[in-house]
Amino acid sequence: MRKIFIQTFGCQMNERDSERVLALALACGYREASSPEEADLIVVNTCTVRRKPEHKAYSLLGRFGRLKEKRPWLRIAVVGCLAQQEGERLLERFPQVDLVIGPDRIEEFPEALLKSEEGQRFCLVGFKEDPSQRVLLPPHLGVKAYVNIMQGCDNYCAYCIVPYVRGPEKSRPSEEILQEVRLLAERGVKEVTLLGQNVNSYGKKTPGELSFVQLLRKISEIPGIERIRFTTSHPKDLSEELIGAFKDIPQLCEHIHLPFQAGSDRVLKRMKRGYSREEYLRKIERLREVVPGIAITADVMVGFPGETEEDFQETLGLIEKVRFDNLFSFKYSTRKGTLASRWPDDVPPPEKQRRLEELQALQRKITLEKNKSLQGKLMEVLVEGFGERPGQLRGRTRCNRVVNFVGPRDLMGRIVWVRITEGLQNSLRGELPWEAKEAVCA
Repeated sequence: MRKIFIQTFGCQMNERDSERVLALALACGYREASSPEEADLIVVNTCTVRRKPEHKAYSLLGRFGRLKEKRPWLRIAVVGCLAQQEGERLLERFPQVDLVIGPDRIEEFPEALLKSEEGQRFCLVGFKEDPSQRVLLPPHLGVKAYVNIMQGCDNYCAYCIVPYVRGPEKSRPSEEILQEVRLLAERGVKEVTLLGQNVNSYGKKTPGELSFVQLLRKISEIPGIERIRFTTSHPKDLSEELIGAFKDIPQLCEHIHLPFQAGSDRVLKRMKRGYSREEYLRKIERLREVVPGIAITADVMVGFPGETEEDFQETLGLIEKVRFDNLFSFKYSTRKGTLASRWPDDVPPPEKQRRLEELQALQRKITLEKNKSLQGKLMEVLVEGFGERPGQLRGRTRCNRVVNFVGPRDLMGRIVWVRITEGLQNSLRGELPWEAKEAVCA
């Protein structure tokens, strides 16, 4: 029996793409390997949003090349954004690579794999016009699942490589999405996370298609689906209708990821983000008016070309004002082909590092304070797996915080109420209230 090992870099969309590759490989007679050393096929699913994961992928290909010297029958595939960006150049640079497949061509993985097994080296990149995807369920279904609802992006922010490697914005047909969610629910999934580069724009380019909020409502009507999440939203497209959906759709969890990238209007304009600092703050205020206690996370970048110390201080000021529940923060790195790549990267690396460390220290303080503020509260937790300590379970609140607590194994996959006993930097600790323990024992 042939075995496949997949190494994934990057975001939730890449995780879902890896699930699709695995499902296709299993249908071709492969089974999953626990390590690259025992695999007959290694797939590296790549990310190019920042320099670091790109360099990690190159390093890994070098390591797998040495593995192939010892096992000549081993096949190596590169999929994802780096595959789309580099194409045939990957085959030229890495003779150990057999397959290069862009993210929009994953459906054709079985055909490409067959050609590889016949001895051909194969590159399949570019973008399809048809947004449809086969309904491919993850091979290891748990209590939650990712669902792609759209691909690509039309925003062309000055720093962002996504439109070039994921292609133009395309929405999957809503009936196809609903069919996938129904199948997931029938197999025990209780929480779905809808994925897209800008989910707020779902359906806008397809006449007669559902809007994003209409899609959310349809999914909420599917029996068995108890929680709905989505990522990512673009602030310029966050509508009053979507804000209201957090109040009107019970299954929609009280958490939104709303990247702001910079707190300076001057930098936002150079980034071509399409909104101002004040517009972003007004939307945050409106979200909290409609849904008090909603958790808000975001992406932020430091060291964008031309960012001054004053600009950076405005970013810190926005963080202090909003008090995000968590932030994903990065140093700017030049991405080939983007508008910003034509400008000098004029913030020195040591200064980028200083700014990042100062920003992260501020956010760690805020995150810890917010987590500690939940001590003593009863929170609804979906039990997803086992915690790190013996007898512990691990779950997630509706506001997307991880909770570890002691409880019986038969709570796995269930929604329970947990009293928070301690707020930590990256998670919460809790306990089942006595009335819940008695109900479980009964």
